[in-house]
Amino acid sequence: MDVDLIVNNLVHPPVLFFFLGMIAAFCKSDLKIPEPLPKLFSLYLLLAIGFHGGVELRKTGITHEVVFALSAAILMSIIVPLYAFLILRLKLDVYNAAAIAATYGSISAVTYITAVTFLQTLGLVPGGYMVAALALMESPAIVIGIILARLFAPKKEKEENEFSWLEVFREAFLNGSVLLLTGSLLIGWASGEEGWDTLKPFTKDIFKGMLSFFLLDMGLLAAKRIGDLKSAGFFLPPFAILMPVFNGCVGIVIARLISLQPENA
Repeated sequence: MDVDLIVNNLVHPPVLFFFLGMIAAFCKSDLKIPEPLPKLFSLYLLLAIGFHGGVELRKTGITHEVVFALSAAILMSIIVPLYAFLILRLKLDVYNAAAIAATYGSISAVTYITAVTFLQTLGLVPGGYMVAALALMESPAIVIGIILARLFAPKKEKEENEFSWLEVFREAFLNGSVLLLTGSLLIGWASGEEGWDTLKPFTKDIFKGMLSFFLLDMGLLAAKRIGDLKSAGFFLPPFAILMPVFNGCVGIVIARLISLQPENA
């Protein structure tokens, strides 16, 4: 891979703002984002990504490739937490293992944005329906994580804690982030190009600026919590690096089997 391409990706403004946040925290600067704003940045990104994905999905329509890709995404969001949980249980308790496993089965909107930006640098543009995959991968992973925690919890704790499937599914499908992302996707699909033209100044023109503020806050937060790695021991950092690589390889194999285009794979 071209070294210049890697360097260009690292000097992308939102990424640099993340590092600025880390530097500010390490230097003990008084720089901070006022408390209500990080949540607003997060909600904005979900709305903008979902809306754009819905518009793109309206353009492409529901083709065989779209159906296969979305089905594969849902399948991965179910399978990944299962084997991630088994690995994590080697060193962690049930609840932490289930929570981290669900995280790896789900997907980070910021990770998605970074990946898409990197692909665009290569001249590859993923299909807009990939945002639908982003939305659909949230809930199954959450449900699997909760089920794993329930199944493998100590017997005494199972008896003490009341369990409700209704509450599980309500949390998985109706929590704010999932609802906003899914709802924005449907609104984008319903409004199409006309809706995109109406909201373009909000959902596109200021997107990178809002992302930069969001990553600045993430940098501040990450630097403040980096000391927590000491208590996690040697196990979690290698897991955090190797698991996404392994999952990516599995994803590429599945994409190959269902004949996805390289940018969508």
